[in-house]
Amino acid sequence: MLTKKQHELLLYINDQITETGVSPSFDEMKDALGLRSKSGIHRLITALEEREFIRRLPNRARALEVVRLPDEMAAANTPQPRGFSPSVVAGNFRSRARPAPAATASHEGMTELPVLGRIAAGTPIEAIQHEVDRIPAPGALMGSGEHYILEVEGESMINAGILNGDLAIIKRCEDASTGDVVVALVDEAEATLKRLRKKGASIALEAANPAYETRIYGPDRVSVQGKLVGLMRRY
Repeated sequence: MLTKKQHELLLYINDQITETGVSPSFDEMKDALGLRSKSGIHRLITALEEREFIRRLPNRARALEVVRLPDEMAAANTPQPRGFSPSVVAGNFRSRARPAPAATASHEGMTELPVLGRIAAGTPIEAIQHEVDRIPAPGALMGSGEHYILEVEGESMINAGILNGDLAIIKRCEDASTGDVVVALVDEAEATLKRLRKKGASIALEAANPAYETRIYGPDRVSVQGKLVGLMRRY
């Protein structure tokens, strides 16, 4: 499965090679996808190469070749209606409930929420938009607004009591305060669960495990997708 950005980049590269016979430059790809830095393009190119959709040709400038296109390429590039679709990390979350069109009350005190895959509590992983399940969550853990669930993957937040396999209840928001644990989207391509620290003009994404380093970014590289409001755990 390709991410939305991988789909967009693969289609753009294929179109440019078809039209001009030459693959686009990294600057052209960055501008076409609306990314702020070429580092995001490097990660997308590497991911497409690892999945054998493109390959690099040796000893040639702009040496990219499209090897194959996914069957769902046409559907992936059909304009979608605007709506809430936070970017999260893909995962093999086991389905336990039949998907429903919207969050609904399941029984007293519980609300059914969409599970949108896994979120990396570790090194950021490429982000996608993907609903994999719907499960009931305690209404007491939520306030007003829209919420969704992510399964935590990794151990970078263990000292904050957030463990690998926990189900994180996330409130949708686009801003958060220093100290909040947030779903952060980095370079519009990677998502991670970290504690947010605002330091002047910079944003720090802080782990709660000394084995993981705090990462610092410019404010234009990080967007908040939501903040942690509750946890559920299976034993």
